[in-house]
Amino acid sequence: MENRPIHPHASIGHVHLKVADLERALGFYCGVLGFQLMQRFGREAAFISAGGYHHHIGLNTWESAGGRPPAPGTTGLYHLAILYPTRAALADALRRLIDAGIKLDGASDHGVSEALYLRDPDQNGVELYCDRPKEAWPLTPDGQLAMVTRPLDLDALLAAVE
Repeated sequence: MENRPIHPHASIGHVHLKVADLERALGFYCGVLGFQLMQRFGREAAFISAGGYHHHIGLNTWESAGGRPPAPGTTGLYHLAILYPTRAALADALRRLIDAGIKLDGASDHGVSEALYLRDPDQNGVELYCDRPKEAWPLTPDGQLAMVTRPLDLDALLAAVE
């Protein structure tokens, strides 16, 4: 089988999460993060987006109503990552989390991006991040990508709010 690269403009279109309580999940994703509810199917499913897209995140209770998060040591989703268009927009997201009393699991400067890590109400990992311009990405002397993980200065990020 030939190992051909994927089309360079392919992207992840949406993620669909199993949740225990649809209202609680909507409270987090729409109420805290600010996603817009696009369509709802009773108490079983909802589709939410940013900017009027049909959906970036699907939420459902079809197999998980009242369920528990996966046990540690099992396979599954590590986290979903939400890309913000600017540092100021990421700063606004941090302000929303602080105002809602949601604690971070971590915050990192990866050289290529700045990222906030947290858990949704169903304990799914969530990364909120913004990329730096590609020209600013760290490279090794031979031109290879050299991502890092350093602590992110949250006060400096909050200062970037528009």
